[in-house]
Amino acid sequence: MLPPFDPWLTGAVAADVVATTRADDDALAACRNRRLRRLLVAAAAGSPLYRRLLAGRDPGRVALADLPIVRKPELMRRFGEWVADPQVRLEELRRFVADPARIGEPFLGRYVVWESSGSSGEPAVFLQDAAAMATYDALEAVRKPHLRPLDRMLDPWGLAERLVFVGAVGGHFASAVSIERLRRLNPLLSHRLRSVSFLQPVADLVAELHRHMPTVVATYPSAAVLLAEEHLAGRLRIAPREIWTGGETLSPAMRAFVREAFGCPVVNSYGTSEFLSLACECDRGSLHLNSDWAILESVDADGNAVPPGVLGATTLLTNLANHVQPLIRYDIGDRVRLRTDLCPCGCRLPVIDVEGRCDESLLLGEAGRRQARILPLALSTVLEDEAGLFDFQLVQKGPAELELCTGGHGGAAEAALRRGRAALVAFLERQGTGAVRIRCVSGRPMRRGRTGKLMRIVALP
Repeated sequence: MLPPFDPWLTGAVAADVVATTRADDDALAACRNRRLRRLLVAAAAGSPLYRRLLAGRDPGRVALADLPIVRKPELMRRFGEWVADPQVRLEELRRFVADPARIGEPFLGRYVVWESSGSSGEPAVFLQDAAAMATYDALEAVRKPHLRPLDRMLDPWGLAERLVFVGAVGGHFASAVSIERLRRLNPLLSHRLRSVSFLQPVADLVAELHRHMPTVVATYPSAAVLLAEEHLAGRLRIAPREIWTGGETLSPAMRAFVREAFGCPVVNSYGTSEFLSLACECDRGSLHLNSDWAILESVDADGNAVPPGVLGATTLLTNLANHVQPLIRYDIGDRVRLRTDLCPCGCRLPVIDVEGRCDESLLLGEAGRRQARILPLALSTVLEDEAGLFDFQLVQKGPAELELCTGGHGGAAEAALRRGRAALVAFLERQGTGAVRIRCVSGRPMRRGRTGKLMRIVALP
């Protein structure tokens, strides 16, 4: 069965996206307000949870800032009341996403499904219908910069491209599901779209990339740095023409290192499990928020709005495209600065700075051995998927010594740490790090980085 896709709706949304890309501030605000009103009306009608949250308020007139902030644990506890389709059952969804063979398959024949990584301590499952997917598809197609316009003109369908996603591929994560969805929708291009696991040893990862020889690599910034190091060392011999990154903070130094190593442009984007394509870079390197379809509120620790130009403590998302699983003033945990300056590219969409995940790669191995670089997202994936440990921090204490911590107490926390340690030992052995000592600690407050954001993977200073 093909995943949800409505070509006419996607075309209509794409035309709207083209029109609003250069719209002025008043037109953008009017568009956003219409979509917000439609979302609130749909949420009040279809979601018992939001019907209560909106009780006594007129969805057509209520101010967004007057509505309560919602968070992932609360919504997942009340999933049956949150989702607007009574046929959706969380137990069935959990069984669905537990089966890797069903990645990209539609749930109930009409929903794309992906799960979050649990980086905030609580995994979640998100449904997208054809209307939401049409929005994400249109935003990706229209607003992602075209780095090689002549190639695109001669090959508009990308028939000569070979795109490889390097990341977590064994779960129903948004990127893995998106690649598999494209493969199912377009069998003619399926052999040119591949997903490669970053959980395998680096030598195996390199060998797999050599088999595919990608012209475009999509991955996380930390993984892009690892690939650049392998390329400079002469072990990775690929010649991508574009590298797309997202999912982590891409520093200017990381971008420059990857760009110079491969001799090709690096384009960053910002998306979450809650909204797949929140912001895209323009050709001037500015990250433009898709504010016609998503509202971001940068707030302080008490949930009060911070002025433009100020980095907030967290960010609230309102997804204007998804009426099936409404997300209204939802705390996504990232820190965002809404810029006040206009981008010279001419686009009036707001420019934002994002401080997302700030975890660090680990260089592990005893003295006298070749050390292995271990990606932070790979470590998080192992602990979450194989050990079911979400509330953790992994701190490197020496070349071959780690400390695995959790804020929990008692027998359940101790059992989770033991599972986590066993999963890490098996994973690191496969990476060729040699023996790594792992000490487990429960009941310890989590350490934060210099930006104040919680760090889950902390390398040696």
